[in-house]
Amino acid sequence: MRKVTRLLVAVPAMVMMLGMGAPPSVRSIPLPNDFSPEGIAAGAGSTLYVGSLVDGDIYRTDLRGRHGKVFVDAPAGRTALGMKYDNAHHRLWVAGGPTGHAYVYDTRTGRSIADLSLGTAGASLINDVVITRHAAYFTDSFNPVLYKVPIGYHGWIGRPHKITLSGPAATIVAGGFNLNGIAAPDDHTLIADHSALGTLVAINPRTGSSHSIQVTGGTLTPGSPDGILLHGRSLYVVENFAERLVTLKLGHELRTARITSVVTDADVHGAFQIPTAVAEQNGRLAVVNARFDVGLPPPLGTGVPPGTEYNLVVLKR
Repeated sequence: MRKVTRLLVAVPAMVMMLGMGAPPSVRSIPLPNDFSPEGIAAGAGSTLYVGSLVDGDIYRTDLRGRHGKVFVDAPAGRTALGMKYDNAHHRLWVAGGPTGHAYVYDTRTGRSIADLSLGTAGASLINDVVITRHAAYFTDSFNPVLYKVPIGYHGWIGRPHKITLSGPAATIVAGGFNLNGIAAPDDHTLIADHSALGTLVAINPRTGSSHSIQVTGGTLTPGSPDGILLHGRSLYVVENFAERLVTLKLGHELRTARITSVVTDADVHGAFQIPTAVAEQNGRLAVVNARFDVGLPPPLGTGVPPGTEYNLVVLKR
């Protein structure tokens, strides 16, 4: 593991700050070599959690990159994709990708609380998670379903069950990644992006029915939408291979969404390296550089060159 430092990067004035009319300043927070990060979650204070595709370990750092260390040494056979922090119960919920599982960790001790079987190993890709007051919902990028895990009194974790999707959210593009990032504007509606199609959908979690959200002011890039973040009516969409961070303003009935800004890799002087997820912490956006261009660990790929460096890119929101 290389020493955690900060790198200040100058950014050209041509970029409009995310909805604020000023160029963003960019900082880099290094992660351990060979970590293969994919998902990120904002914890208490200025804490950030980042998960590993290689072994499911969870790395904990903060916005200044101080005191970074592996916080969860995950049991063998696990992997980590999208994740969310549950402040009410001091827990981290983690999508387990090709394992077909999801995992829950105590953020005070790093202890594993739950190993939840959702889909079928190898035939499912549990990609992302969102937490509402009463449940956690997981996307499956290979199948037209969501998985709901009830959360009850004092954080009781219920038995997972499958929600069969209908409408545009159920579209499956063979050989591609389908539903991916997920967010919840309220307890009755979920928002997800469809990676292969480059679209947004709204989902009724009770029935599984869905409708398309029409994007205006530009387009999302088919094949690239990945992690999403909802902040008020603003939706941030990370586009991995397109290397863009797109901000949209949601319409009140979740039928439309207008693109209000786009930050590209050129705008941040090459700071993006196949970004996959974003978290908000104290007015900053922390973006994971997954570097899928150099490889993916098994079973998603053939491996990554030894010594590959990874980092987070931090922008002012």
